[in-house]
Amino acid sequence: MRLAVAACAFLMAGCARYADFTLPGLSGGAANVAWRFEEHPAPVIERGDAQDVLNPSVVRRAGAPYLNAYSAYDGKTWRTRVAQSEDGLRWKNLEPSLAPEPGTWEGSYIAANGAALFVGPELWYWYHSGPRDRPRIGVARNWQKDRKPVLDTGPYLSWDEYGVADPYVIQTGGWFYMYFLGQDRAIRQRIGLARSRNGSEWEKLRSNPILELGDPGSFDENGLGEPAVWDSDGVYWMLYTGRGAGEVRKLGMARSIDGVHWTKLPEVFAGAHEWDAKVICDPTVQKIDDANVAVWFGGGNMPRPDEGLNGQIGYGVLRRVTN
Repeated sequence: MRLAVAACAFLMAGCARYADFTLPGLSGGAANVAWRFEEHPAPVIERGDAQDVLNPSVVRRAGAPYLNAYSAYDGKTWRTRVAQSEDGLRWKNLEPSLAPEPGTWEGSYIAANGAALFVGPELWYWYHSGPRDRPRIGVARNWQKDRKPVLDTGPYLSWDEYGVADPYVIQTGGWFYMYFLGQDRAIRQRIGLARSRNGSEWEKLRSNPILELGDPGSFDENGLGEPAVWDSDGVYWMLYTGRGAGEVRKLGMARSIDGVHWTKLPEVFAGAHEWDAKVICDPTVQKIDDANVAVWFGGGNMPRPDEGLNGQIGYGVLRRVTN
């Protein structure tokens, strides 16, 4: 999606707190590691009765089935659906779903494109909602929504003045960390970071954004977002979507030892089949082990910025390659 985000909200627009911080530092190993992406040939969740299905967010408790909170568009409204799978490939839709509530801050366009996380016995879900041209982030716990957004747009002329979206939340060292997309008034999209103790009250990193647009002619020259972050081999890794010329989208990678200062890597992954030939986006990851990472993603064969991609959800595995 071009814009997608959600999280617990407490702060009014442009009034978010700011702080200087990093994630817990790692050893900085794996200097000679590269990654290869092996894509499953067919989508694992097809469009069915929807115009698009995109933005998977996959979580799993030890020994339990996978749960997938993904986004479905019916031509007018984006909603969150939930599916379950034993193997990550064959999915069955469940009853829980999330829809926007007209007459509230959410409006009627979207309550989707979120990040799911088990917190104790509860499933928390930060999601993108609000006006189409000024999205904000909200949160639901066991599908019960907070009544206000939790991450808001930035102040006048800031890098995220015109939208915050595409949340990806991890928990480490007693903090929640949210990686998210920010959009400025020139419609440039970059990646930033926020943190929270309770999942509802967030402070943004003062030095945002943490990842910038690529050079002219690069796969991410027109924008980047939809980050997925994990750690292995003493390094934080990021898989993210890059928007190139003509809205063709591919996945890129970056690495960091503190979660704030990132270096882009040469790996770029394009859709490998007809159904995702023009767009591969919206990654979510589950680490199998240090050498293998399961990836679910959105894909489409129509290069459009937000919807009408013929979007379906795919699966692949990132495999570590030692140089």
